Amino acid sequence: MRMTSTTRSRRLAARMSAGCGVLLLATTLALPALAQESDYSIGVFYYPGWSPGARGPDPWSAIKPYPKREPKLGWYCDGAVETLSTQLDWMHRYGIDYVVFDGYWRNGGPQLEQSLKAYLQAPQRQQVHFSLLWANHWASSSLADFDAMVAYWVRNYLTRPEYLRIDDKPVIFIFSPDQLVDSAKSMGAPAPDLLERARKQAVRAGLKGIYFVMATPALEFWAKTKAPELGFDALSAYNYHFGLKGSSASRTPASRSFSELDDAYRMNWNWIVGHAPLPYIVPMSAGWDKRPWGGSGDPRHDDSVGSADEFARHLRAARALMDAQPAKTLRMGVICCWNEFGEGSVIEPTRQAGFDYLERVREVFGAGHSR
Repeated sequence: MRMTSTTRSRRLAARMSAGCGVLLLATTLALPALAQESDYSIGVFYYPGWSPGARGPDPWSAIKPYPKREPKLGWYCDGAVETLSTQLDWMHRYGIDYVVFDGYWRNGGPQLEQSLKAYLQAPQRQQVHFSLLWANHWASSSLADFDAMVAYWVRNYLTRPEYLRIDDKPVIFIFSPDQLVDSAKSMGAPAPDLLERARKQAVRAGLKGIYFVMATPALEFWAKTKAPELGFDALSAYNYHFGLKGSSASRTPASRSFSELDDAYRMNWNWIVGHAPLPYIVPMSAGWDKRPWGGSGDPRHDDSVGSADEFARHLRAARALMDAQPAKTLRMGVICCWNEFGEGSVIEPTRQAGFDYLERVREVFGAGHSR
């Protein structure tokens, strides 16, 4: 697919709040023309862990021993408006329609929110919608705390025009359904009541509700039975490490190459689309290598990062699934991840790979492949 490109000189001056300091980076980039509208809606998860305080005074300290992972923007601060402005511009040019920020709530308030605040100040936010992934392994501690969290979401995010909507409802991904059930139990409430409480708050604010997406592997208990019982609207996943098709007995070993990881994703995809009753926002991945964060239990699992061409084959398989099952998949997908540098799941431009991964997203899901 041929791309027209313009050459621009960008001087990034990241003068930042949240103790970000000053980052000056001069780059000359050949960028494609703005992406044209496509029949697919592709999103990307965003890990907000790259500002001082997220992991000590230097959030990049564990990544710097792996210089091939250095972002093209340098060791940036993700609380900088200029950082988010550049990233959103790249997303838009390469066909990313929405960004899902990992959202944390702990001790009665939001955590690691600097990236989202920078997004809301970036002019480019009008080009890329946003959504929240409630990272609920940091769980609310009481019903009052849960209600306060939802009220915060509604007041600050869900009513904004840039917020991602399905069926005219703001979309929230939930990371862990089993943690949701456990948290509800500790609060003395049935788990479906939590989602209903949140929806009622949204309705009182003038919204039509909330469209909740449950992250799940291809297990019958969760994907087929519990998701509808809990009141979810759709399914997806943050990432997969092994294949499943209905039961734990079908579980494959954790991947030891990107090819094996791709096979595992396809196994989960195919079972969920064939058996689960809810729509499925197709999850995709750039790979897995957790060595900066201490490594996986099986070190060979950390050999699961794909080349750009392997990533493209993975994306094409996801596109074929969306084309074969447009009603079930909504022709929507979400990629893990923009910037999980500690886990090796990265499509953000880096010093080594440049824009190779984003170019594959554009080639596979760009307007040239509309139906």
